[in-house]
Amino acid sequence: MDTPSFKEDHISQIPALQMLVNLGYSYLSPAEAERLRGGKTTNVLLEDVLRKQLKEINSIRVSASKTSIFTNENIERGLLALKNLPMNEGYIAASERAYNLLTLGQALEQSVDGDKKSFTLQYIDWKNIGNNVFHVTEEFSVMRSTSKEHYRPDLVLFVNGIPLCIIECKRPDMKEPLKQAISQHLRNQQEDGIRNLYVYSQLLLSIAAQEAAYATNGTPEKFWAKWQEKFINAEEEKKYNTSLLKLKNQKITDFAKEHLFADRFKYVKQYFNALEQAEILPTVQDHYLYGLCRPDRLLDITFNFILFDNGEKKVSRYQQFFAIKKTMQRIKQVEHGKRTGGVIWHTQGSGKSLTMVMLAQAIAMEPDIRNPKIVLVTDRTDLDDQITKTFRKCGRFVDNATTGQRLVELLESKSDAIVTTIINKFMAAVKKISKPLESHDIFVLVDEGHRTQHGIFNIDMQKTLPNACFIAMTGTPLFKKEKSTAAKFGGIIDAYTVDQAVSDKAVVPLLYEGRLALQDVNASPVDTFFGMISEPLNEYQKADIKKKFARYDHLNSAEQKMRMIAWDISYHYRNNWQGRTPFKGQLVCDKKVNAVKYKEYLDEIGIISSEVLISPIDEREGEDSAYEKSTEKENQFWKKMMDEHGNSKTYEKNIINRFKNQKDPEIIIVVDKLLTGFDEPKNTVLYLTRNLQGHKLLQAIARVNRIYPDKEFGYIIDYYGVIENLDDALQLYSSFEDFDEEELAGTLINISEEIKKLPQKHSDLWDIFKAIANKRDAEAYQVLLKDEAIRVLFYHKLAAFAKGLKLALSSIQFHKDVDEKNIDRYKSDLAMFLKLRSAVVERYSDEIDYKQFEGQIQKLIDTHITTEKIETITELVNIFDKDKFQQEVENTIGKAAKADKIASRTARHITEKMEEDPAFYKKFSQMLKETIAEYEAKRINEAQYLNRVEEIMNNVLTRTDNDIPVQLRDRDVAKAFYGLTIEALSEKIQDFLILKEVSIQAALHIDDLIRQIVLDNGKPVIDWQFKTNITGKLLIDIGDYLIDEVRDKYNINLSFEEMDKIAADCIDVAKIRYK
Repeated sequence: MDTPSFKEDHISQIPALQMLVNLGYSYLSPAEAERLRGGKTTNVLLEDVLRKQLKEINSIRVSASKTSIFTNENIERGLLALKNLPMNEGYIAASERAYNLLTLGQALEQSVDGDKKSFTLQYIDWKNIGNNVFHVTEEFSVMRSTSKEHYRPDLVLFVNGIPLCIIECKRPDMKEPLKQAISQHLRNQQEDGIRNLYVYSQLLLSIAAQEAAYATNGTPEKFWAKWQEKFINAEEEKKYNTSLLKLKNQKITDFAKEHLFADRFKYVKQYFNALEQAEILPTVQDHYLYGLCRPDRLLDITFNFILFDNGEKKVSRYQQFFAIKKTMQRIKQVEHGKRTGGVIWHTQGSGKSLTMVMLAQAIAMEPDIRNPKIVLVTDRTDLDDQITKTFRKCGRFVDNATTGQRLVELLESKSDAIVTTIINKFMAAVKKISKPLESHDIFVLVDEGHRTQHGIFNIDMQKTLPNACFIAMTGTPLFKKEKSTAAKFGGIIDAYTVDQAVSDKAVVPLLYEGRLALQDVNASPVDTFFGMISEPLNEYQKADIKKKFARYDHLNSAEQKMRMIAWDISYHYRNNWQGRTPFKGQLVCDKKVNAVKYKEYLDEIGIISSEVLISPIDEREGEDSAYEKSTEKENQFWKKMMDEHGNSKTYEKNIINRFKNQKDPEIIIVVDKLLTGFDEPKNTVLYLTRNLQGHKLLQAIARVNRIYPDKEFGYIIDYYGVIENLDDALQLYSSFEDFDEEELAGTLINISEEIKKLPQKHSDLWDIFKAIANKRDAEAYQVLLKDEAIRVLFYHKLAAFAKGLKLALSSIQFHKDVDEKNIDRYKSDLAMFLKLRSAVVERYSDEIDYKQFEGQIQKLIDTHITTEKIETITELVNIFDKDKFQQEVENTIGKAAKADKIASRTARHITEKMEEDPAFYKKFSQMLKETIAEYEAKRINEAQYLNRVEEIMNNVLTRTDNDIPVQLRDRDVAKAFYGLTIEALSEKIQDFLILKEVSIQAALHIDDLIRQIVLDNGKPVIDWQFKTNITGKLLIDIGDYLIDEVRDKYNINLSFEEMDKIAADCIDVAKIRYK
């Protein structure tokens, strides 16, 4: 075979194994791995390997000159501690316990010279990587927690017998291979899955030759990450690529090759031998295996780049990993008595806070920096617990400085504790220190959410801490004027821009729409409002709302405007997100009193639920003047909140918890609070009613860019006119004039840019049906969609058009620019195509991914497609359920449509059952195809078409085949072996009677052989399918029979490869039938 093979084994799994062997892993066959785990599929540790390694890598330091070893009892205690994880406390809690044991070790008491002391047993030698042993195995069968069934991850990587990495491999030509691989990982981690294996794992990979993704335990599909190497220069990149190419083409040793291919068919080894004759190019999966799984990198990521944050386990993304590596390289050097710091600019939503914690850990553990004093300045108090846990494995204490005075004491003390504080306390402490602290081993890490207030490169800091190393984390680009100051401190260390984050799917793109700024003083604000409201109203609705608005006329224009904005927000949120989706919104006001008013107006309208979150009334916020007194309205509101919640801290906590975890409030109303440091991925739309500039604007809009399932965009709806006439050149607008243009690329997309794509999406959808002459002929559409490839394209284009139309209908601009007739056409076309979709899904028995039609698109149907009800497809009826299926067929109009439905359901049944009896099902599959072809060529009429497919369906259901010999009538499984044998020998034996006789005898004999070996008292041996001693023996015994009783007896020209294939095909059928 001179062409590539796309079998999963050939294109993904075996190449992955070869790469891993070249990276330093020893290959274990499934049988060897099973032996090393004591023959039990409930055991996941290779205990013999682990026991030996615990003795090898651990010793007890008694004194400067004397060491001892752990006793065998302590070795067993250490092993038991790792085996007995608290799974009853929850999956992530057990994962954290496993992680702590692996990184911190287990404390054990032992007597040395009669003195009992506590010593730490390490499971992995983190300092000397070569002292550990690395293995890889495949098809690692693990019994599920609630049944005798097994799941089998494709590849498992072990360090000292502990499974640290699990990999699922897929063929790149299958539909959505990565999605399927990730789905398998997620299924395996369910409560009834194989958590007892995954609980030890630190890295999970999904690979499919040309694409890949990685994650850690419990990571939802949406958060699986991409990996790419980052290089300091072109030379480093070239060196990396050369090393990878060399590894890819390095042949594994003859011993390793024999071992790897021992249980595989001969032709597989021949295929890979032929493949090695010329240079092979590395694939994406090779980049991932090299970048994440080479032994030093796997241990580095495990120890230094995994954190537990608020009940979630997180692994570093590539930008965090390389930013920390770059920073460490820079700060290790001391020049002129100080170290060079700088700024890490990682766009908001890309995990800045965790980068800071991981960087502090890297500094604490760097052997070249002795006794570093590390100060973490943050605005997230919830990080304290996270920081404390992280530094346990560095053996460092964490001290939270809650006052400026306490911070001064900690800075001036000799303690090596990690200090955490918040920015204003830090600024206060800096001013209080009288004598400058001149050490170059002071590291100040600032999560810079407040640059505009304080300026990280503040003059006071330079005086007080003249040689300290300052590293700032920022989510927004530097102002032009800041850059020269920042350069003195080292400038930008690493940048991860919005464009990169959107392309990595680390954040969602943001759509901007300027809306409803009622500027025309001559027109009645009410009329302007009606002209602009997003959902066109009928005459009755307009009259009703005009009545409601009539009583506002006596109010001043500002009040009128606020009420109209409240109406517009209510409609906009209701029509786009309410009910069908989990998404929420944030309304940003200029003053506290207006925040309270918006709440009153929204409550009065009664469409959406909201809560106000403001700071205490004695604190200035937003555009409140320092001399302004709080209004009566504010005072009353604050009193009510304090009565309900007790104090301001509990009030804030309760409102945030409700917003994050409960259905209501749908909208949270704020002034300054929550514009920074507040992460709630369901937060999808930001309604702006005040002026925001520079960093504050960038930080505010980033509240809605976090990723969440089914969330395609974040929306900025601007009622103030913060950014007028937005196009690609953000730097033209005053809000952004202080930034460099290229650093803002991709920050916002004008909603009208997305809407412009709608006509194209509409015509792409119609384009599928251009061959239909009579556009009113419903049957013609369905017949055209008989071709599965065209149907898949139709589903895809329909989803794109539906989502595009939903987006457009949410925008005022769309209603202004597109006439009503066209909008109605879009809506009626969508309704028709959705009905067509329902009909063809049922007619051709498709199982499509309904996720793309859930939530947002269902919301579109509810809100806008009101002409006729769109039927939701229920689960397809199986042809085995004869009564229900008959009823379904009767409900279908027209004989051809009935025949199509029967044919498609039968074809689906054949596909599902094909492996149970390939020859039988292939035969009827062929008959079905020929019948359909004859009808399409008009050689048979509709009635004949219907009769024939009914006959085929009945034969398939009753497994009736008149060609089956009488000797096999009562031997169901032997029938399948007969079909396989007669098919394999049909070109070898010309005389049909001899062919038939040879095939009957072979089928009966093979069935007897298999039954003898795999049945025990008439029942199949548990898991015999995965025991290579059984399948290997069958392969040899069937092969011997074919050599003696078929090839030699009848003098037939049969190669070993052909006999291997007959045997393997029969064993594959037996694996399914003898379960």
